[in-house]
Amino acid sequence: MSKKNKKNQNEEAQAAQDQVKDNEALNDAANQQENEQETEAQDPAKTISDLQEQLEHEKKEYLFLMSDFENFRRRTIKEKADLIKNGAESAMRDLLPVVDDLERAIDAISKGGDIDSLKEGVDLIYNKFVKYLESQHVTAIESTGKDFDTDYHEAVTMFPAPDPSMKGKVIDTTIKGYMINDKVLRHAKVVVGN
Repeated sequence: MSKKNKKNQNEEAQAAQDQVKDNEALNDAANQQENEQETEAQDPAKTISDLQEQLEHEKKEYLFLMSDFENFRRRTIKEKADLIKNGAESAMRDLLPVVDDLERAIDAISKGGDIDSLKEGVDLIYNKFVKYLESQHVTAIESTGKDFDTDYHEAVTMFPAPDPSMKGKVIDTTIKGYMINDKVLRHAKVVVGN
């Protein structure tokens, strides 16, 4: 026999052995899967108890999260209520010095002081109050001579315009309007030219 034939025979024998080993591995895997399926089929009570344990665990997790969320919601509502209730506290505290000044001015008026000094005192109180409003981002709406704008003005009456250029414009402001942070706090009450 030639060397080539022997080599081919050895290769063929090796391939046959490999094929047998592969078939045995496939049979072992199939047998193992069948055994697992039989075990599961034989013990449905264990499977049910495992699923019940898992369900109980999930229920506990869910209840814990729900109670945690409910506590968060209650705490948030309480904090918001406190903010609303006490929100004006700092604003009112800062107004107290203006009230004190007004009381001193009333005392000075009742004692019959000099008119010029009383006027000067009231002007000082007014300026102090305007500065306080500005610190709270409250500004006056400029109206007289401006175009009538319903976003900022409320017309209390129409009046014949003194000249044609004043038609549709604010002739007079009866009550000043105010804004806070670019939002109208009070519309200006104005007289509009027609």
